[in-house]
Amino acid sequence: MRLTSSLLVASLLLLLLPFSDTKRPGKGRGLRGVRHKLTRDRVRGAGRHSRSRSSRLVAPDCSELTASGEVFVDCQHRRLNSIPPSQTWSQQPKHLLLAHNRIKVLRDGAFSGYEGLTSLDLQQNHITLVEEGAFQGLTQLTTLLLQNNRLGTLSEEVLIPMANLGYLRLHGNPWSCLCSMDSLIRTLQVPSNRNLGTHARCAEPIRLKGIKLKQVDPELLCKEIDPAGQPQGDETEPLFPIEPSHIRTKPDATTSCHTYLFPQVRMDCSHRGLTEVPTGIPDDVVHIDLSHNSISHLRARDFQGARSLRILNVSHNSMENIEKASLSGLLHLRELDLSYNSLHFIQYGVLEDLYFLSQLKLGGNPWVCDYSIHYMVYWLRLHPGVRHSGLLCRSPPEHTGEPVQEYVNSYNRECPRDRQHSRPDPDETDPELWNTPMEVQGELEEELEPSHLKVPQKYQIYRLS
Repeated sequence: MRLTSSLLVASLLLLLLPFSDTKRPGKGRGLRGVRHKLTRDRVRGAGRHSRSRSSRLVAPDCSELTASGEVFVDCQHRRLNSIPPSQTWSQQPKHLLLAHNRIKVLRDGAFSGYEGLTSLDLQQNHITLVEEGAFQGLTQLTTLLLQNNRLGTLSEEVLIPMANLGYLRLHGNPWSCLCSMDSLIRTLQVPSNRNLGTHARCAEPIRLKGIKLKQVDPELLCKEIDPAGQPQGDETEPLFPIEPSHIRTKPDATTSCHTYLFPQVRMDCSHRGLTEVPTGIPDDVVHIDLSHNSISHLRARDFQGARSLRILNVSHNSMENIEKASLSGLLHLRELDLSYNSLHFIQYGVLEDLYFLSQLKLGGNPWVCDYSIHYMVYWLRLHPGVRHSGLLCRSPPEHTGEPVQEYVNSYNRECPRDRQHSRPDPDETDPELWNTPMEVQGELEEELEPSHLKVPQKYQIYRLS
């Protein structure tokens, strides 16, 4: 009996033991508490894994390139919202290209780990704020491109860490020329900072709209504004600025075009509505794209500063004339695209400086096959290494569609009648008729004629037997 009762007690204890183990405060009851614990552990594990993955974040689809011994990182057009961490790259870059992204704010220490940068391209983002320590550590930076963003104000303290900065672009931002801009404007106006913020202009207030930051009087920035919108102070003091002159000036390449530094200096001036070649083309630019504009005329000295130019694209314009000296000095030009314009011929001498040209595109022009087109063919014949295309006669109708080269060859085979010489006088070509008595008499009369009556001879004839 005792044995039976002890067995019953033991079996009851075994049944109750698992139930009491799962029933703990705060964990639910029974299997519900176990499920809660497992779920919690999975969440914690997932959090740990996500944090480890984020520490090894790789920027989407950026590329690394080494050129001339320097590392370029190209993250343009990648829809980035922030600066990729420096640990992403296999080597420390010298040039970081972040143009055409969606970056809005540059926080303090945004470029930590990028201390070796010499150029930084942030143009055409959505940047509205740059904190004072954003560029901390960039002591070797010489070029900073911040144009075409949404910056309204910037302090001088932002630039202090960049002691070697020599080239700064700020145009295309809606600058608010108020008291908060005082220190920056004074810095830009220092004579030694002539390449800092050259083309940036005020967007507000109205009285300063359109004036360059380098020309604004800093004393006007912090003046209080009365309800009428005018600065308070001495009423006899003239307001600055006087309305800008309406004299037409040529567009500036820096503000009209987008500049890219990767892998070489390139200017994109296409689809800008330009009617002439802009001024101020940098001397280190290698590639200029002026296509799809309304340029009708290339003038002398249009490219006088672009001594390093290797690729020039002026296709799809309305070009009718290229002056003789318009391409002079472009000794390193290798590719020239003149296609889809309104050119009838190329003037003599236009191509004479293009010693290293290797590709010439000429299609889509209404070439007129007459004597004026010969220069182009002769120049190409003297430069057999130049690959050319599109040189077809458009007029006159009898030569439409014919290659210009074939036209010139046929022209030389069949000399036109209007260029044939008149038949010579036999008296002038037959030696037997020379020195006749009548001819000798005429010569004697000429010799005996008084000197004051002699008419100066315009030509002198020598006969060679």
